[in-house]
Amino acid sequence: MDSAAPKTVFMFSGQGSQYFQMGRQLFETNEVFRESMICLDDLALRMCGRRVVDAIHSSGKSEVFDRTLLTHPAIFMIEYALAQCLMHENVKPDLTLGASLGSVAAAVVAGCMGVEQAMATVIEQALAFEKSCQPGAMLAIVADPALYQERFLHEHSELAGVNFHSHFAVSAPSAKLDAIEAALKQRDIVHQRLAVSFAFHSRWIDDARERIAASMRAISLAKATIPIVCCEQAAALTELPEDFFWRVVRHPIRFKEAVAHLERQGPHRYIDLGPSGTLATFVKYGLAAQSRSSAHPILTPYGQDQKNLTALLASR
Repeated sequence: MDSAAPKTVFMFSGQGSQYFQMGRQLFETNEVFRESMICLDDLALRMCGRRVVDAIHSSGKSEVFDRTLLTHPAIFMIEYALAQCLMHENVKPDLTLGASLGSVAAAVVAGCMGVEQAMATVIEQALAFEKSCQPGAMLAIVADPALYQERFLHEHSELAGVNFHSHFAVSAPSAKLDAIEAALKQRDIVHQRLAVSFAFHSRWIDDARERIAASMRAISLAKATIPIVCCEQAAALTELPEDFFWRVVRHPIRFKEAVAHLERQGPHRYIDLGPSGTLATFVKYGLAAQSRSSAHPILTPYGQDQKNLTALLASR
């Protein structure tokens, strides 16, 4: 086993990880987090005419938060603000990892683009989906990904991602979802609808491609100052391809393979900067028994944000 000190990975999740009231505890108690959120909120107001922080705090956690024009910037804002909070405490990444929309925050922290460019990217992408695509949905399924080969799934959905050996996601038009869920229920397979309005990572978002491509032509991406682990390619990158932000939302999320790629390099400290801590859970269940790596959630829907942050800082 590699005896080197674990490298720190900042992980950023995408659509479906958001919920109303996310980050509220840190917003009220952590000055760096709050100031970052307010600064980004001002950008969002200028770019899309909406106060995103007000939207995040407007409803209870049990309500579904799935308006893409709000959730796209909201996820980025939470992740970027949390990264600023950690780096202020001298917790700095050796690598970033982005899953789907989380690739935007990963790219900013890795030095590939500025925060204003990132906010413009997420808002323009959200507008492209809302103006171009039919309603769609995603399902998280707790089962061997080989289940996708069964007819009731592969004929009516597309494989959206594989997270670990017994967890994957599919995307489908909204009209197909009831039948898919009925078949899963009949087989006693645990599953959950994600809080999304479109079938990301599938052909049902292809109508947004040209608009997204056009919006990205005005943005030049710099070479990364630290590697970005791309879940679309399951590889570490220092230069991003021109169509990077389209590919990461269109192609399947290969999270399991991305973590396996890192584990072959040695131990890592995986810190989940997403809203719900799901990537830390995926890492936990995906690591080999002999791995020296560790996984750390911070934000979760269960009100332990400050406790988790304090524990992470104490573990250095």
